Amino acid sequence: MPILGLDHIQLAMPAGGEDKARTFYSGLLGMTEVPKPDNLAKRGGCWFELRDLKVHLGVERGFAPAQKAHPAFLVDDLSTFLAMLAEHQIESTEDEPLAGYLRAYINDPFGNRIELMQRL
Repeated sequence: MPILGLDHIQLAMPAGGEDKARTFYSGLLGMTEVPKPDNLAKRGGCWFELRDLKVHLGVERGFAPAQKAHPAFLVDDLSTFLAMLAEHQIESTEDEPLAGYLRAYINDPFGNRIELMQRL
């Protein structure tokens, strides 16, 4: 059977990081927090959505941030978005353009790598 699409991405976070996740994913990235199902809420973590994009953050014992594996989020205006993030002390590293895209990398509050891409 063929794959039909992507339902969500899962990123790991340390225990007790929910408020930092909310500040970053909801406050800075503009995603909406959605309630986790009751049977999963007891595990900690939090879920966010923006249109069809779903990001689930789950608590991982012995947490280590993903420094190579990463989601890539599309943005309208990369330079404006990076400037807004810089105002909130979020550092970015610009990378060479990829055919049809400008791109840069940031880290979430837990050190997970996130790529930001602007279609040209």
